[in-house]
Amino acid sequence: MAPSNRDLSGGRRSSASARSSAPRPARGPARAPVPNRHTRPTARTQPARPRTIPRPTRIARPLPPIRLRLVAILTVMVLAFAAIGVRLFDLQARDRSHLMSLGLGQRVRTVTIPAERGNIFDRTGKVLAVSVPQTTIVADPRVIKNPAEYAAKLAPIVQVDQADLEQRLSNRKSAFAYVARKANDAVTRQVRNLHLIGISYQDESRRFYPNGTIAGPVVGFVGTDNNGLGGMEYAYDKTLTGKPGSVQVERDPQGNDIPGGERQVSPALRGQDLVLTIDSSLQWYTEQALTQGVAAMNAKGGTAVIVDVQTGDVLAMASVDGATDQHPATTAPSTASNRPITDVYEPGSTNKVITMAGAIQEGLVTPDTTLDDVTQSINVGGTDYEDVDQHPTTMTVADILAQSSNVGTIKIADRLGATNLSHYLDAFGFGQPTGLDLPGESSGSSFEMKDYTDTSMGSIPIGYGIAVTPMQMLDVYSTIANHGLARPPRLVEATVDADGKQHDTRLPAPHQVISPATADAVTSMLKKVVSDPLGTGTKAQIPGYPVAGKTGTARKAPYNTGEYNASFAGFAPADNARLSAIVVVDSPQGSIFGADAAAPVFQQIMRFALAYERVPTTTG
Repeated sequence: MAPSNRDLSGGRRSSASARSSAPRPARGPARAPVPNRHTRPTARTQPARPRTIPRPTRIARPLPPIRLRLVAILTVMVLAFAAIGVRLFDLQARDRSHLMSLGLGQRVRTVTIPAERGNIFDRTGKVLAVSVPQTTIVADPRVIKNPAEYAAKLAPIVQVDQADLEQRLSNRKSAFAYVARKANDAVTRQVRNLHLIGISYQDESRRFYPNGTIAGPVVGFVGTDNNGLGGMEYAYDKTLTGKPGSVQVERDPQGNDIPGGERQVSPALRGQDLVLTIDSSLQWYTEQALTQGVAAMNAKGGTAVIVDVQTGDVLAMASVDGATDQHPATTAPSTASNRPITDVYEPGSTNKVITMAGAIQEGLVTPDTTLDDVTQSINVGGTDYEDVDQHPTTMTVADILAQSSNVGTIKIADRLGATNLSHYLDAFGFGQPTGLDLPGESSGSSFEMKDYTDTSMGSIPIGYGIAVTPMQMLDVYSTIANHGLARPPRLVEATVDADGKQHDTRLPAPHQVISPATADAVTSMLKKVVSDPLGTGTKAQIPGYPVAGKTGTARKAPYNTGEYNASFAGFAPADNARLSAIVVVDSPQGSIFGADAAAPVFQQIMRFALAYERVPTTTG
């Protein structure tokens, strides 16, 4: 019997096993049958699909070992840290000082501490000029974001123009701008209450003059930066200024001080004080009397000076402005020139005293010498010189001076001669400064012999053709009062240093101009000018004190304006003089003569000064 389809185990061979024995088709996409010429396509036959070419497979390179990678990373890190280290070394070692200076420059500010200006006192210790601490408000425009807002808040408080302030605060190239200079405490307090970033405060002093305009042109004035611009403030600016100091402070970018920051202070050295020879009480009275005199004569102005004969100390030096449509006659402000030493004028008859002193010193005349030919006029070099008042043709030298005869004085000068006259003008100090060393002081003018003309011996002896300051003219009378011994005037009695030690100013060395005998002879003649009823200076008489002095009346150049300078110079008590004084009135109206315009003012201030100085009354 043929074997069945069962296997030896008795089981039927499965179809699966049968299939497994058949050959397996290759893997991959099924390929369509390739037709040939022996086969025919059937309706079921599918169109052949396009053949696709598989992409080539990339071959991955093997990675470097991990150790090699770690070494590379480590190398890069070492090089990076080395570069950083080199840079750090460069910053901390080589550029350390440069970078430190840059850092300090950004946060450290050096602020100058102005030195306190010295005070000015009169001889009695009254303050004429003093510096008072004030606050200057400043801004740093670099940190101000809204200048317009700042200006709107600050301008009404500090009383400045808002547009101008805004412009200053808008300058971002600058680290400094003024908001207000030398503001008072109330203004400073209001600004502080605004708490504005970039606003800071500096201490600064302001100059005050407690006595107002008293001795204003003498004391002078200062500018905004406390530098002297006139008078003693200018003449002694270095003495008064002192030495500025400084303070270094650290500030943040907003301009505020850093608490606990660096602060180095170099203190300022205070300036020295000045003690003047001026007496405030005498100065005030002199100014008042001169102002009244100028107003009474409706004059353009006036000057007056009082000097201590024995020391040369100037006790009062006044300048007065005449009345205008805007204001009455008043004392000159501190910004005005100090006219007793700056303004020159032709002295007129007050200059006759030099002609007389020279002639007596040369032994040519005495006070009692008689001249028989004192006519009413005289011609010198083609020019006529006349006497104003009628007088006898025979007159003594003393009478010629007392009655102020031009003709008699010219005749005495003719005996003296041009050479001697020029010598005594120089000896009495004409043509040279007085020695006060004040700004703007004039030397006046006095001709040398080579410059004399045909009319010089007619004009110069009676006070024309030369120009002097009131101070120079007063020096002549002070010299005669001091028995012919000239002592230059002074205005500074002492200085006081920062430690409070006083350093007295030396009295200038005197020198003899004329002999004591000549000075006494001239003094007796000057007494007659005031005491004699025919003398021109009777209005200068002071009860209880003999006065010696001389009037002066001189046309103002160019001589055709109808204006005159009226003056009176003298001293008292005559025989033992303590004080000398001069009064010059510019262009008086009504009466042009020194006898009327200047002598009464001299009498008023000299009378007060003698009483104030407690000079005993005398007779004679």
